[in-house]
Amino acid sequence: MVRPLPPGLTGSMTTQENTQSKPTLVTGGTGKTGRRVAERLTQRGLPVRIGSRSAQPPFSWEDPGTWEAALEGVGGVYICFQPDLAFPGAAETVGRFARLAVSKGARRLVVLSGRGEEGAEAAEKQVQEAGAEWTVVRCSWFNQNFNESFFLDPVLAGELALPTGDAVEPFVDAEDIADVSAAALSEPGHAGQVYELSGPRLLSFGDVARELSTATGRDIRYVPVTGDEFRAILRENGLPEEFADLFELVSDGRNAHLVDGVERALGRKPRDFREFAAEAAATGVWNP
Repeated sequence: MVRPLPPGLTGSMTTQENTQSKPTLVTGGTGKTGRRVAERLTQRGLPVRIGSRSAQPPFSWEDPGTWEAALEGVGGVYICFQPDLAFPGAAETVGRFARLAVSKGARRLVVLSGRGEEGAEAAEKQVQEAGAEWTVVRCSWFNQNFNESFFLDPVLAGELALPTGDAVEPFVDAEDIADVSAAALSEPGHAGQVYELSGPRLLSFGDVARELSTATGRDIRYVPVTGDEFRAILRENGLPEEFADLFELVSDGRNAHLVDGVERALGRKPRDFREFAAEAAATGVWNP
């Protein structure tokens, strides 16, 4: 007599086949983590659909009318919400999107989240309850914020003026985030996991300034400012003042400890900030 496979094993095999044969939608597919995730899936020979305004079909978090076409026929989704999961209304938006993804046939959801963010954890719950296999990738602040994002101009100017005092942060590398996320999207064994990712060291922004100075051969200073002063800086540069709230995640110490998500997911140590800084400096990105 042929015995049926246990329900859990049957579901796992179906999900794996589903995500191998159907495209994975990578939202934020041209951003810091999304483009790296897409590259890794492509290198594995897996079909990828980029989720961005410029893609065909286009995708925008601000326009739910673009979601259905982007999700058509997908097997898995990398959920990278912009501007940040901690922003008001993000959890509800992500939940609506995740449920639509499952209704369109997605069987594996990987959500990029932030450590210590209550709003982000609310969004995680929405993904976990959407009805598909899920993996949460919770991250510390990215190394690449200094060469690909909002800290680039201050580094070029030689001054990091931030409301973080002497607080420390275990900065994580986007390459590690992409490796973990791509594994969760394409391999068995990661469903139901919450991976908290950090780098191997705790660094203050003063430490970061010294690392960047060494890597670039330039004098890059860290200047502590108050929260109100930083909000004024954001206004002057046309940036949302809500970004100032994110610095509470650093200044109040809630994330001032190392975690082992990279080791758990990949079986190796995370990349160090010093290695990142040396490689980034060699590209000339920090040359004024």
